[in-house]
Amino acid sequence: MTATTCDAIVIGAGVIGCSVAYALAADGLRVHVVDRGPTAGHGSTSASSAVVRFNYSTWAGVASAWESRHVWERWEEHLGGSDKAGLARFVRTGGLTLDSPGQDGGRVRALFDRADVPYEEWDSKTIRRRMPLLDPGRYYPPKAISDEAFWADPDGELTGHWSSESGFVDDPALAARNLMTAARRHRALFDFRTAVTHVRRRSDRVRGVNLSDGRRIDAPLVVNVAGPHSAVVNALAGVGDDFAVRTRPLRQEVHEVRAPQRYHSYGVGPLVADPDLGVYFRGTPSGGLLIGGTEPDCDPLQWLDDPDAYAPLPSREIYEAQLYRAARRVSELKVPARPCGIVGVYDVSDDWVPIYDRTELDGFYVAIGTSGNQFKNAPLVGRYVAAIVAACENGRDHDIDPVRLTLPYTGHEVDLSHYSRKRRVNRDSSFTVMG
Repeated sequence: MTATTCDAIVIGAGVIGCSVAYALAADGLRVHVVDRGPTAGHGSTSASSAVVRFNYSTWAGVASAWESRHVWERWEEHLGGSDKAGLARFVRTGGLTLDSPGQDGGRVRALFDRADVPYEEWDSKTIRRRMPLLDPGRYYPPKAISDEAFWADPDGELTGHWSSESGFVDDPALAARNLMTAARRHRALFDFRTAVTHVRRRSDRVRGVNLSDGRRIDAPLVVNVAGPHSAVVNALAGVGDDFAVRTRPLRQEVHEVRAPQRYHSYGVGPLVADPDLGVYFRGTPSGGLLIGGTEPDCDPLQWLDDPDAYAPLPSREIYEAQLYRAARRVSELKVPARPCGIVGVYDVSDDWVPIYDRTELDGFYVAIGTSGNQFKNAPLVGRYVAAIVAACENGRDHDIDPVRLTLPYTGHEVDLSHYSRKRRVNRDSSFTVMG
């Protein structure tokens, strides 16, 4: 068996894995990244809507998203250089989040005030004036389209908040590629089409991994960023017994149609988060509309036992549910007969808050459970993981004395125990992609 040696192995080359690799390599470690796919960002990252928003249920969530927005706007500076493939671009569109009983809008706005995130509170008259394409009717709770009540008239009208700094990243896979290029500038190595078959350990310390092509990589540090395969990798390492929060793979669909003509009057088109109907949508630079769901109670979630065993094409049932919900809000939206969209698999934690932490196996770390709501925070997650690794490897017990980081652009402090594997489930969570 051919063996190579490095300082740290990163398992997974999605946008989070590449960010972790970049941060560790920038800290001076010799990093080796392995991924089952053909290139960076090929898996869950490529299925992301790449939304940049700030409404989370926790301080750490809001502060991280607000800091990350500043990084996306300074993307080339963050990367330390350009990329011959081009650079992913942050498109600022603004975003409207509609209120609903299922979301604590007052709590979110209080966190916005604390983080200095600019926003405006809109009543229904303001929604009509500022976004006349939208119907501000209240339809809550979200309903299956097979339910006769789905077609009922609205019961009152909605309020919401407008965040002028929201938007999206135009190419999520390219963002992962950009981070890979940045990591390579610091001599990180990347191996694709290669799976980890064994995580080697000696006593209570990780020692490296064996690969599907027969090679072995020796390293005292391994970071599991394997997305929907993270539970499989944890099992290979024999970790997880002390996790209070678990993760599992979830099949998701995002659909794309042409946006109504008037939607372009807002430029690319704003982001709209609509938990009242259980849907979100945003424009695309090519004049399309991306539409996804917010996991309403009326829709059964498609949890997977095997992250590789799922239907890869959009289903008519989910397509129609999401499109007709969006059409209730935007009456000019046409619903084509043929589904068009992408299918992805997310790695979802019990409370939809990720786990960035050490494990009971010394030297084995995780950045998992990132679901569909952590793409926006990817530039910062690498720094979070690198800080935890550096502290633990220098003898700090992160479980007892958690690492805290002061964020460079906003000056906010984030306690990284928020992402602990041992935390209590966050009961303030929406328990959806909204976080």
